[in-house]
Order: sequence, then C-alpha cells, then structure tokens
Amino acid sequence: MEAILGDNSLCLLTTHLSSLHFAYSAPLRLCVRYLEKRLVLENDRLSDSSARIIRAIRAVPKGKVSCYRDIALAAGLPNGTRQVVWVLHSLSAKHRLPWHRIIRADGTIALGAGEGGELQAQLLRAEGVAVSATGRVDMRRYAQ
Repeated sequence: MEAILGDNSLCLLTTHLSSLHFAYSAPLRLCVRYLEKRLVLENDRLSDSSARIIRAIRAVPKGKVSCYRDIALAAGLPNGTRQVVWVLHSLSAKHRLPWHRIIRADGTIALGAGEGGELQAQLLRAEGVAVSATGRVDMRRYAQ
C-alpha cells in the first residue's frame, strides 16, 4: 500500500476515514488504525508530515498560542487539522511538545473539565497568557 500511496495521500485518506469514524465497520477500523500508525511510526521514526507538525508546534513561543488549523497550515497540510490533534494526543509526552499552546481557532480550550482543560489553562497562565474563567484566550493578543 505504501508503494501506491505517498505520505500526503496517506494523511488525507486517514483524515477522511477518521471523519467517518461513527460509520466504521470492524475491518475499516483496523485499516484506519494501521494507517494512523503508519503515518507516525515506521520502524520508530516519524513520517515527514508528523515531523513537520511537531516542528510547527515547537515553533509556538512561550506566552503565545496557535490553533490546530494554523499548525496544520504551517506544516503544509491544509486539511491536516485532525492529524495535528492526533499528533498532540499521541506524541506530546514522547516528544515533550508544548501541547497546551494549541487551542481552537475561536480561542477556546478544546479539553473539557476533567479532561485536562484546567491544566491547560493553568500552564497558559503560567506563561503569561490570560485565560478567562470560561477557558477563552484572546487570539488577537496571544496568537503567534
């Protein structure tokens, strides 16, 4: 399959299939899991697109935020928002990513209560980013 599909094609296919997750059959779920793993790890090395996402995330300086869409665009993946989320979820600890600096485009923290939203707000405040009680950041002021 790798010989037929390039890295970007795999990204787009996985992103598209992930968007249809509620309609998966069991074999399709296995296919998506395989593609997701293939995108990030191949003999314990990052795919090109995942490496670009990681570089884009690391480029967000302390005291600033970025949104999932802008990270995907910076990585050259115009439809890669879901892949950014997946990289943040799967690789933040391993690669020590500043995951807390990535929020929604409307300035809100995506994680809810009990899911890490409080920690994300706390980490942002520690870097000097003003976070409202409802978990909103002024993107005009703090966006990278």
